[in-house]
Amino acid sequence: MVNYTNRVMTALESAMGHEIAWPDRQERAVICDQNKRVIYFFAGMPGSCHDLTCLRRSSLWGRLGSAQFFDNGQYLLGDSGYIPLDRLVCSYKRTAGDMDKVDFNTCVAHARVGNEHCIGILKARWHSLKEIMTQLRNPAENAYVIRWMRCCIILHNFLIWRRDEWSEDDHPIEVERDDDLGPPP
Repeated sequence: MVNYTNRVMTALESAMGHEIAWPDRQERAVICDQNKRVIYFFAGMPGSCHDLTCLRRSSLWGRLGSAQFFDNGQYLLGDSGYIPLDRLVCSYKRTAGDMDKVDFNTCVAHARVGNEHCIGILKARWHSLKEIMTQLRNPAENAYVIRWMRCCIILHNFLIWRRDEWSEDDHPIEVERDDDLGPPP
C-alpha cells in the first residue's frame, strides 16, 4: 500500500506540481480568487510556531517587496499576528474603542473570509489534513507528511480547474483514522 501511495504522489507532483504557483501579472489583477485555488504553500514548522516566524522562514518572506510578485497597490492581508510591511496589511491588535480601527479590522476580516473558506474546503475534501496520524520522528517522516499535504493541495486545485462543484452541504465519507495517511516510507 505504501509503495502504491508513493507512486501516486510522485505522479501527482510531476504531472501537476505547477498547480501551486504564484499568480502571474494578469491573475494578480484580480483581488480575490473566487475559485479558492491555493497559490502558495509552506509547511514544515511545528504548529506551535508563531505565524510571523513561519512567514519569515518561508520563501515568500524574501519576495514581499518583489515587483515579480506584486504590482503597485497589491499586498497580502494578515491578521494581527503579523507585523505590517510594505506588502503586508494587518489588522490592529488593539482597537481601544477607535471606530476607524474597528471598521478597518472588519474590512480585513471580510477580505480574509475567502482564504479561510478555501482552507475549510481543502480540509473537508481531504480529511487526512485535519489530523495527520503519524509521528514525526525524523526528517524523512516530516518530508513525507509535507509531500502528502502538497498532493492534497494539487488535487484540490485540480478539482477547481475541473470546475468540481463544492457544496457546504456535501458530507464526505468518514475514513478510519488508521487509514488516513499510512506509515511513512
